[in-house]
Amino acid sequence: MPSDHDKAAYPAPPRQTPVVDKQTALPNPAVILTKLFYYSVDLPVTTFRGIIDGFRENNRPVYYHQKYRRVPYLTECEEGDYTCCYEAEMQWRRDFKVDQEIMKVVQERLRACQSREGHSFHQNCAKEMELFTETAKNYQLRYGDLGAYGSSRKCLMKQKERMMAAQAQTA
Repeated sequence: MPSDHDKAAYPAPPRQTPVVDKQTALPNPAVILTKLFYYSVDLPVTTFRGIIDGFRENNRPVYYHQKYRRVPYLTECEEGDYTCCYEAEMQWRRDFKVDQEIMKVVQERLRACQSREGHSFHQNCAKEMELFTETAKNYQLRYGDLGAYGSSRKCLMKQKERMMAAQAQTA
């Protein structure tokens, strides 16, 4: 059987780790400096930080559940009240992002059900399918055709046009 490698080019590693032959009785200065730094700087700072974090643990605000107070809608703002209009715009943008995330979650649930059930997903995922179609319809009614630069004012005008069209159909 031919050899895969040349033993002269790739010698076998030593079988045992050689014992370090200590030449001096003096301790290693690197070890001394490392331990000096650890006990004089690192250990006190880490201990102090642990104590402070223990106190702050009780009143830590959860950043991903920040609650904003509801502000008036754009229709409730008076003419010339730019602060109210700005707050209404920011509220609309937060609502828009929340509705986008709701759509993503519902879509993920439907996809998970479809992949889990396979070919029989029409029967077994009817509840998820119905929820998705209703959510998509509501999302499209509210935010569809706003374009890339959708705003609360555009959304309000779209809602107004939809209401006027519904009134024209009933009359």
